Amino acid sequence: MFELSELNALLPEILVLTLTCVILLVDLYGSEQRRGLIHLLSIATLVFAAIATLRIHEPGQTVESEILLNGTLVRDQMGDVLKLFVYLVMGLVFVYSKGYLRDRNLFKGEFFVLCLFGMLGMMVMISAANMLTLYLGLELLALSTYALVALDRDNRLASESAMKYFVLGALASGMLLYGMSMIYGATGSLDLSEIAEGVRGASGDNLVLAFGLTFIVVGLAFKFGAVPFHMWVPDVYHGSPTAVTLFIGSAPKLAAFALAIRLLDDGLGGLHGFWQSMLILLAVASLAIGNIVAIAQTNIKRMLAYSTISHVGFIFLGLLAGTQEGYEAAMFYAIVYAMMAAGAFGVVILLSRAGFEAEDLDDYRGLNQRSPWFAFVMLMLMASLAGFPPFVGFFAKLQVVKAAVNADLVWLAVLSVVFAVIGAFYYLRVIKLMYMDEPTTDEPLRAPVDLGTVLSANGLAQLILGMFPGPLIAICAAAF
Repeated sequence: MFELSELNALLPEILVLTLTCVILLVDLYGSEQRRGLIHLLSIATLVFAAIATLRIHEPGQTVESEILLNGTLVRDQMGDVLKLFVYLVMGLVFVYSKGYLRDRNLFKGEFFVLCLFGMLGMMVMISAANMLTLYLGLELLALSTYALVALDRDNRLASESAMKYFVLGALASGMLLYGMSMIYGATGSLDLSEIAEGVRGASGDNLVLAFGLTFIVVGLAFKFGAVPFHMWVPDVYHGSPTAVTLFIGSAPKLAAFALAIRLLDDGLGGLHGFWQSMLILLAVASLAIGNIVAIAQTNIKRMLAYSTISHVGFIFLGLLAGTQEGYEAAMFYAIVYAMMAAGAFGVVILLSRAGFEAEDLDDYRGLNQRSPWFAFVMLMLMASLAGFPPFVGFFAKLQVVKAAVNADLVWLAVLSVVFAVIGAFYYLRVIKLMYMDEPTTDEPLRAPVDLGTVLSANGLAQLILGMFPGPLIAICAAAF
C-alpha cells in the first residue's frame, strides 16, 4: 500500500498525464481551425509540470532522496534537474515544430499527444527505482516514438524508417528485458537498491550476473545509439519529418542518461569493473565511426545523426569513469548536447518551407547573404557542437575528458581529443558553405516571431553558457 501523501511527490507525472488526456479530448472534439489551442495547451502542460517539480524540490538545495510507491519510484535531486531540462527541451521542440507541421498538413493533436506521452515515459525512466518501472517508462517512450516517425503516412521513407526502428527497437527491448530477468535470477529482486546489495554480496565469477549485465549494456547502447548498435540512427533521423527528428535527437538523450545512471550506478555499481570495459569499447567505436562517417555525408540530418553517435561516445566517457565527477560531467554534457541538437534541427526547420526540405548541405550555401543573423546563430551552434571555445560545447568536452584523465584513462582522453579534432571538419564545412559560397536562391529568409526569438536565444545560450558555465556545472554537481 502507498500513502496519499506520496501523490504530492508524483504531482508532475499526474499533471502531465491528466493534461495530455485533456489535449486528446480537445483534439477529438475541437475543429481543425482551433489546432493552435492544442499547441498552447501543450506548452502550458510543460509550464505546469515545471512549476510542480520546482514546488516539490528546488534545484540548488540538497535534498534527500525519497522512495515512493513501495520502492518503484524515487524522487531525488538528479531526477528533478533532468526533468526540468526535459521540459525546457520539449518547449523548444513545440515552438520550432509549429510552422513546419502547418506547412505539411501535419499540425495535428497526435503529434503533441505522442510527444507528451513520450515525455511522460522519460519522466518515469528518470524517477525509476525498480527495473520494471524503468522498462515501463522506456516502452512508453519507445512506442510513442515509433508512431511519431510514421506520422506522415504518405511518406514512404518515413514509413520505412518507422518499420526499421520498430523491429530494431523491439530487439533491443527484448535484450534489455532478458538482461533484467537474469539480474533478477541472480539477486532475487527487481528493486535497484536490493540489486545493489545482492551484487555486493555476490562472488566475482557469477556468470548469471555477467551475462545479465552484458545484455543490459547492449540494450542501453541501442537506446543511446552507440556503435555497433547505431544502425537505426541515420535512417530514422533522415526518414522522419524534421519536427520528429528534432524530438528524437534531443530530449530522449536526457532520459537515456538517467537510464544508464539508474541501472549501472544505482543497481550495478558493484560491477563497475565489468561494465567500464564494455563502455570503453562502445565509447571508442562511437567516437571513431560517428566522426569519420559524418565527414562523408551530404545530407545534414544524416550528418547530425552520425554527430549524435560521436557525442554519445563523449557521454560514455564520463559514465565509464564511475566517479561522482564523471557522472556530473556526463550529465552536463547530456544537457548541453540536447540544447545544441535542438537548435541545429531548429535551423533546418527554419530553412525548410512548404514542399521543400532543407536537408542537403548545399541548401546552406550563402546563408550569410540571405540572413546574416541566422547564419551567425547556426555558426554558434556548429561551433559549440564541434567544441570550439568559448562556446559551452568546449566546456562539456573538457569536463568529460578531465573525468577520464582523473580515472587514469589518459589514453582514452587523448583518443577522444583526436577524434574531436577530426569531427570538427564537418562542422566547419557547414560554416564554410554559409559564409564563403554563393547562395542557391535569392529568396530572403523570413522567420516567424516565436521561432526566430527562441532560436536566437538557443544560439546565444551556447555563447553565454560557454562564458559562464559555472551555474550549470553547479546544478549538475548538486544533482549528485
